[in-house]
Amino acid sequence: MAKLNLSVSIDVGSGFCFGVVEAIKKVEKILNTGQTVYCLGQIVHNEEEVKRLEKKGMITITNQQYINIKNVTLLFRAHGEPPSSYQIAKQNNIHLIDASCPIVTRLQMRVKKAFLRGENIYIFGKHHHPEIIGLLGQTQNKATVFQSIEELDFRKIPNEITIFSQTTRSKEEYTNVIKILKEKGIKVKVNNTICNEVANRQPEIKKFCRQFDKIIFIAGKKSSNGKVLYKVCKTTNPNSYFVTNMSEIDKAWFNKNETIDNAMA
Repeated sequence: MAKLNLSVSIDVGSGFCFGVVEAIKKVEKILNTGQTVYCLGQIVHNEEEVKRLEKKGMITITNQQYINIKNVTLLFRAHGEPPSSYQIAKQNNIHLIDASCPIVTRLQMRVKKAFLRGENIYIFGKHHHPEIIGLLGQTQNKATVFQSIEELDFRKIPNEITIFSQTTRSKEEYTNVIKILKEKGIKVKVNNTICNEVANRQPEIKKFCRQFDKIIFIAGKKSSNGKVLYKVCKTTNPNSYFVTNMSEIDKAWFNKNETIDNAMA
């Protein structure tokens, strides 16, 4: 097969967010001493990175397994955890490494304070996402979570609500949700809780996508942030492809002398 002579660039803004990077650093620091570290759920929604850390000795466990495990070193990932997870750690004599992202922790505190004030809390986020589970825990699971505006029954929504967003949701979609709620006559107390790193990434990635013939977007299939950013790539440059590893790249996507950008999340 003839050489394609591709010019490949890597987006300088690529990579995991600050919270995930810090969680990985904490795990590796302990793994490098030869100790075993348990992780409650996937440390990051990136299958390749999880495999790498598990080869170094990290053990990923489920919430059901967590209930029964005792006397171990365990990490809470960047997504944050509900109060019940901390109670279990205390009861089971678990040496806890809390890698909850400070942005998520501050969001949890804001949700908890709003709940204690008796406000009607609505959270724009992905059902069953670990960050959302942590946020629900601050409200004794009484907040309303919705993934899209279509899920809401406006006949049942109170006249006044307090709204928060999962930190990795699209800022554009969140703004549109708030606009529709207000148009329906609902008084909305808005909390701007989308991570700035995620929000700022979108205009940056648009700029990069316009400069290249093809875009190879690398992320885990379960990554909410990855899905949001890939949608931005695809909208900006239709010749964008989502992959999780090298084996998924198809040479047929490329033509001779094209410019390629690698964007990662």
